[in-house]
This record gives sequence, C-alpha cells and structure tokens, in this order.
Amino acid sequence: MPTLPRSMHALLIRRFGGPEVVEYAEIPVPVPRDGELLLKVEAASLNPVDWKIRSGKYPAVTEAMLPFVLGRDLSATVVSSNDAELVPGTLVHGLMATEHGSFAQYVVASASELAPVPAMLDRIVAAAVPLAGLTAWQGLFDHGGLRAGQRVLIHAGAGGVGHMAVQFAKARGATVIATASTDDVEFVRGLGADQVIDYKKQRFDDHVRDLDLVYDLIGGETQERSWPLLKKGGTLVCTVAEPPQDKAQAHGVKAMRYTAQPRGDQLREIDALIQAGKVKPHLARKYAFGDAKEALRTLEGGHTTGKLVFDMTGAIADVPNPIYKPGD
Repeated sequence: MPTLPRSMHALLIRRFGGPEVVEYAEIPVPVPRDGELLLKVEAASLNPVDWKIRSGKYPAVTEAMLPFVLGRDLSATVVSSNDAELVPGTLVHGLMATEHGSFAQYVVASASELAPVPAMLDRIVAAAVPLAGLTAWQGLFDHGGLRAGQRVLIHAGAGGVGHMAVQFAKARGATVIATASTDDVEFVRGLGADQVIDYKKQRFDDHVRDLDLVYDLIGGETQERSWPLLKKGGTLVCTVAEPPQDKAQAHGVKAMRYTAQPRGDQLREIDALIQAGKVKPHLARKYAFGDAKEALRTLEGGHTTGKLVFDMTGAIADVPNPIYKPGD
C-alpha cells in the first residue's frame, strides 16, 4: 500500500444553517475497519440531500453527528482492500453510508456498497450515477413495482434522478409520461419518454389518466393533483415527503416515501444498462473541489438538467484557505 498522508481536505459543516456554514477542513484520513476498503476519491456528485443536511432538514443527520462531511456518492480508486474483486487500483463507484461523506479526499466503504466502473465511463460521469441511479431504481422497481406494459408518470423528468428514472422505466418496457419545463421538453423526449408535459404551459392532470405508478420527485401541490390520475390499486412513490395515507386510502391506492440505500448489486445492474446503451447519465456541469460554494448554490437553485459533479483530483493549492482544523 502506498504511503498515505495523515490528513486530508474535506467539505463539512459544524452547525446547521445557510450556505455560510459550509467550510473546507483538514481532518484525519479515515482508517478502514475489518471488511472495509479505503478509497481515494476521484469525483463526487452533488445531490439535493447535501443542502438538506446542511440546513438541518434531513432527519438521518442529527446535531450529535456534527462536524459532518457532506456528499453521498462518488467514483474512487481502491487504495487498500481484502476483497477478491475490488483490489487496489480498481476504479469503483457507489453510494456511501450516511456517516461516510464523499466530499473528502479519502473515504472508507464496504465492498457491498460498491461496483467496478465500466470501462466506457470516465471517473466524472461514473460519480454521477450511484445516488441518482439507485434512487430511481429503488423507487420505480423495489417500491413502485413497475413492470413492462404499465403506465408511469415521472415528475421532474429532467433532473438528476428524473432523467435516470425515465430511461430505466423505458428500458423496462413501461409507457413513460414525464413532466418538464419548457427548456427541457426536448431533452426528456430524447431520453425516451413517450409523452412529455410542459408544466409551465400545461396542467399535467389535464393530459394523463389511468396510471399504474406516479413517481413524485416534487411533492406539495404536484402530489395533491396526482392522486386522481392513478388507477385503483395503483401506487404513488415519493422521495421528498411522506404521502398522507388517508388520501391514498380515499383513492384506493398505495403510497410511500423512501430513502435510497447503498446497493452495489443494483448498481451493477444499472451499469449493465449503461454498457448496453440503454441508459446514458447526463452531466450538467463539472466543478473543481475548490468551487464548492458556487456548486452548492447552483444545486440549491434547482432546475438543473442532469447532474453536478466535483472533480476531486485538484491540487491542495486549489482548496481555499483558511483551512479549519477540528479542535482549533
């Protein structure tokens, strides 16, 4: 194993709040426990969960867990490992357990959370796949039970999760209806959606009925208007808010909220679709690790087409000073 530095740079919060609480820090390189791999992070994608954690609106991250390194998914090179397949030097990607933030130069992970990166993907695009891909996969298939021949409405079809969901559903043989803004209609149609509804010009509930599944990435009024569109026995799956069960019962449907879980085996299935040309992750923009505030501002502003990704390989000089050292 190569000689490792004792410390590394990471992007973390010490308290919950607005964008001003995000800071760069110098912290110890993590030490893997039995069964864990040590990874050198190559790239890490940004997700809405990052600003939700920062603001204290993500229940899984409590004040007792501060300081907390942000970031959930990545591509990385294996540094040390006892796994027979994911040996040192292997480029992998995966969704990290909540306590292992990916906005850092090194992380530890379990082999079960990871998959080898297909040769056709570069490290930047590979980092864009895990959280968005697993969120869409688990929502559509594990929780939504989507099958070939069924009809699904995907709200926000151009976003990080939405654009993967459109492609997964189409690859599974479903009829795919998606909502998108005017600027993104052609992009979503190009992903394979059978029908794209411009939510800025049309009320989606005037244009679709008899759905087996509503995949809701928005919540609020959008969710409220979606209930009558489902068939009896249909399903509404949401990522942002717990759907009221009384509403579900009143419409004779099932409803649930869920959080994506690390699953290296499912990530391999997603990678197989990418290799087969049936799914293409879309990169909206790449940022240097030192441009965190701009990147997070763009993320929180919403309406990005595809994914935002940090290139984590910049020199230490690229990280702004001052560096906060825990304990100072």
